[in-house]
Amino acid sequence: MKKFLLNTVAFLFFSCLFYLVALFIWGRFAHSILKSNLDYKIGSTGYLYSRLSEVNNQKDLDVLFLGSSHAYRGFDTRIFSKYGYKTFNLGSSSQTPIQTKVLLNRYLKNLNPKTIVYEVYPASFTVDGVESSLDIIANDKNDFYSLEMALKINNIKTYNTLIYGFIMDLLGLNRSFYEPIRKANETYISGGFVEHELAYAKPQPFLQQRISIKQNQLQSFSEIVATIKRENIDLILVYAPIPKMKYASYDNNGYFDSIMKKYSDYHNFNEIISLNDTLHFYDSHHLNQLGVELFNKKMIEILINTASKTRNIGSTR
Repeated sequence: MKKFLLNTVAFLFFSCLFYLVALFIWGRFAHSILKSNLDYKIGSTGYLYSRLSEVNNQKDLDVLFLGSSHAYRGFDTRIFSKYGYKTFNLGSSSQTPIQTKVLLNRYLKNLNPKTIVYEVYPASFTVDGVESSLDIIANDKNDFYSLEMALKINNIKTYNTLIYGFIMDLLGLNRSFYEPIRKANETYISGGFVEHELAYAKPQPFLQQRISIKQNQLQSFSEIVATIKRENIDLILVYAPIPKMKYASYDNNGYFDSIMKKYSDYHNFNEIISLNDTLHFYDSHHLNQLGVELFNKKMIEILINTASKTRNIGSTR
């Protein structure tokens, strides 16, 4: 019996060792076609590597932006700077609450923002979070929070990519990586914003769809809100503007609004400002620079009003 147990332990040990070595070689040298269950792309779309390389030099912010690509392509840190706000944009592609929680756990204390503007796009609550998890694993450090994220997502692609990411970190194989500021028609702006070369969208119809929130995403979102409130940070939830035809394709926007209003101060910009689907967007999701400027101007008005209310409340205590 003892020999059997020793043989079993030895088998498991060498099996795990073989898996790790094989996974590393496979991830490092195999063609992407053969890596359907491993996707490690450092410096991928969205400039997350540059953003997270810069975040450690930021602290004591006026405003921290969180959310999906609607955040890092929608909140232009230069515009807020003109109005005297020290800001940083911690958005990432397809960021779901599960990934937002990871980023807050790592960086909130150091950033120490007075206010957090959290872009809450409905689709971020309806997906599994695999895509965004891969982005963060490849472009940020990996730690206990990475493992916690992988366990919550529970997907083989995330597990494999995380193991590969741990090996890459351990061997220091990304130390010489450099991400250029300019890629094709996009430019990374210090502070986390990504500016797209001015372009105009072509209106298109969308199939009707319903917002169906995943319970694990809502749970992570609830935990995020609780953390922010525990730190006495003002929280503003924002549904960033999307093309009217895209917005109209959701047949239960009111349902989503009602949920967000329960958590904090919430603003659905699709009901606040009127933008043109062609003139103010460059694709079916994202604002062009003309739209960004209009959106940010209105967001600054809300920040000013929120600060004014906070001062008034404080003066009555």
